Amino acid sequence: MRTKKQSVATDRPRVALLIESSRAFGRGLLFGVAQYVREHGPWSIFLQERSLGDFSPRWLRNWEGDGIIARVENQPTAEAIRRLGLPAVDLRCLLPDLEFPSARPDDEGIARLASEHLLERGFRHFAYCGFNGADYSDARRERFVKRIAEAGFKCSVFEDTQGPRHGDTLAYEEFGLKGEDRVARWLKDLPKPIGLMACNDIRGQQVLNACRDVGFPVPDEVAVIGVDNDEMLCELSDPPLSSVAPNTKRIGYEAAALLARMMSGRKPPAEPVFVEPEGVVTRRSTEVLAIEDRHIANVVRFIREHACEGIDVSDILKAVPLSRSALERRFARTLGRSPKEEILRVRLNRARQLLSETDFPLWTIAEKIGLEHTEYLNVIFKKKTGLTPGQFRAQGRGRAWREKQNVSATD
Repeated sequence: MRTKKQSVATDRPRVALLIESSRAFGRGLLFGVAQYVREHGPWSIFLQERSLGDFSPRWLRNWEGDGIIARVENQPTAEAIRRLGLPAVDLRCLLPDLEFPSARPDDEGIARLASEHLLERGFRHFAYCGFNGADYSDARRERFVKRIAEAGFKCSVFEDTQGPRHGDTLAYEEFGLKGEDRVARWLKDLPKPIGLMACNDIRGQQVLNACRDVGFPVPDEVAVIGVDNDEMLCELSDPPLSSVAPNTKRIGYEAAALLARMMSGRKPPAEPVFVEPEGVVTRRSTEVLAIEDRHIANVVRFIREHACEGIDVSDILKAVPLSRSALERRFARTLGRSPKEEILRVRLNRARQLLSETDFPLWTIAEKIGLEHTEYLNVIFKKKTGLTPGQFRAQGRGRAWREKQNVSATD
């Protein structure tokens, strides 16, 4: 690593990345930074393999650089970065007194996607299993429980009173992973069938193991969704684990844009940059409809598969042996909404995904969700979300602060 004594003249900004490469989340962040550098660089990158919770490397003490992007998990690392006095962006957002600007996943959006995924499968019982005390887990628990309550249901929460009262993220996780028997006992007392959100894929895999230990079939009695979409971990789970995919590449990209702005002498935004999750990657752990009425279960599946093809209720009636009145009555009794509302809900979810993941113009998005007119997309999107599609896209990609200041990502 280059130190002050070894420094040579260069026009390239020297940037240190203190981001773990041991987890899919950290690797996604690194890919996002790499994308920004390809588009707006070049930078000279200083990076070494590390895990979440590692202290700052020794070479950082005398490092001569221009900026730092870090996942600050502990106070010694925070102090080491402060002493350098360089522009820095934090991607962990754990320490309350850390005043570095930050980019982070939108936990509200993560909880919304997880709850909607389970609700649309017809569950009436819900549960949350996290690592008690870990900040990200507690935040997701609070938002998931709130979402379920807003839908009119209660959520059982795994509370491990034996856990540590203080510690870092790894301490909370390591303790929790040793307590699979406690998770299994908790699962036995839950009503079935039940939809369960785990705070991340690590916990989700453990829940699946506990279900197998006590004989609860997944997903028929317990449907499980995790967070992070760690593909290797999800595919190694039995059955493969559904997961909410945070947009880690976008978070890394936004962090690099923030640092570039600071290195050019501009002030960072006062508020964190929140990035909407990409969506839910559905695998076998949630491939179920918890609906006793098989005709309505088939209707829900039909809507999910064909809503964005421009279908209406008349198309549903061709697919199931029900009269319109019977369909409306039984659908409302089962899901609490009409088939027409369900079609719209599925379309809007797809619109959210396209706005967050692509640069498609609005007319293309309207076409892809089965709407003939962009104006109608604007009207229904604003009515249901409180934002125009353009506002949602800016907010979801962390662009809102840049637009308010009338600058681009390269400034």
